[in-house]
Amino acid sequence: MRLSVIGCGYLGAVHAAAMVSIGHEVVGVDVDARKIESLSAGEAPFFEPELQALLTEGIVSGRLRFTTDMAQAHGATVHFIGVGTPQQKDGYAADLTYVNAAVDALIPHLSPGDIVAGKSTVPVGTAATLAERVTPTGATLVWNPEFLREGFAVKDTIDPDRLVAGVPAGPDGERAADLLREVYHPSVTKGTPFIVTDYATAELVKVAANAFLATKISFINAMAEIAEVTGADVTTLADAIGHDARIGRRFLGAGIGFGGGCLPKDIRAFAARAEELGRGESVTFLREMDAINMRRRDRAVDLVVQSLGGSVFKKNVTVLGAAFKPHSDDIRDSPALDVAVRLHGLGAWVTVTDPEAIDNARNRHPQLNYVEDRDEALRGADAVIVVTEWDEYRRQLSPEHAASLVTGRVIIDGRNCLDATAWRAAGWEYRGMGRP
Repeated sequence: MRLSVIGCGYLGAVHAAAMVSIGHEVVGVDVDARKIESLSAGEAPFFEPELQALLTEGIVSGRLRFTTDMAQAHGATVHFIGVGTPQQKDGYAADLTYVNAAVDALIPHLSPGDIVAGKSTVPVGTAATLAERVTPTGATLVWNPEFLREGFAVKDTIDPDRLVAGVPAGPDGERAADLLREVYHPSVTKGTPFIVTDYATAELVKVAANAFLATKISFINAMAEIAEVTGADVTTLADAIGHDARIGRRFLGAGIGFGGGCLPKDIRAFAARAEELGRGESVTFLREMDAINMRRRDRAVDLVVQSLGGSVFKKNVTVLGAAFKPHSDDIRDSPALDVAVRLHGLGAWVTVTDPEAIDNARNRHPQLNYVEDRDEALRGADAVIVVTEWDEYRRQLSPEHAASLVTGRVIIDGRNCLDATAWRAAGWEYRGMGRP
């Protein structure tokens, strides 16, 4: 099937390459000429495992191409909208500027029978509004939210754990759902749940899922705050309650909190939309979750300061990690960089290292010192803080080796990903998040 993908950022580029890998012909469209030039050369403009290989294969096969010309989308059967919905600069609500612009630019190139499939995360009610503009062309709007995990986005696109299609009532909606089943035929054939629903439910599925995950993370971080004043160990606590099948252990990792381009903005936008709908009281807990998340960053900075005698002024602090999570170079709302910048503001000489995110971090925060080599970054440090749980730090760095490089044996485990016993046995002052 011939597809178009409008918006070739993180979501769109992955979706385009993945759709080609399962047999479709795809044209990706974006207004950013530099991005299109990079993608057309088969070069991923960001780091995502497996994406580079898929792009190269797709370009070489001739079934994947990229352009800035929206007219090239004409003739596709399904048009995916994958542009960003950032937080508004003057509030918490989602900025729909790019979604509206993408749909408006696409409308002149639609044909009767086409499907416009929204994948962007949007406030509930957006699809119904967009449908009013799409339907007069003879095309049908569906809402097909993405559920990608950065670092696993290719796998999550090719082999998702569920597919959701929000469609209008009637024959047009049934036909649209059938076409989406064809698009995702490998997953549908293997029995992946394919849930057909209305627009509003499809929009809510995405934001509700993100809100629930953020709730689990914030809950265990709230427990970490209690553990810190009682002497309890939040890691053991999480293990114990995680054995309850109704709760589960995943996403119960206490630390410096969540970041990235999805969870923070999505829970804020969800709360803002609930208030617009007159039901703000239903999600007031989202505001407290946001506050808990930010407090954990404060706590990480406090631990460094305390461990260095009450001041980091002119002290050498090495920050292990810059991306908001491992297997990514994404620094959007990164807790790791936030902590690094705060320490710098307190007068520390901050050295940041990361396997993939240094260039992005340097462009955003040039005031910090960046070193690509982990061991070189550790050399001469008075204190070290782990803020992104790359294997290079949590599994491949021994406390004995690290001790041979640093000046002061102070380690702050911002992700509770290290073996506290081993680090203490090697002579380190180990401080975790919510751990004695």
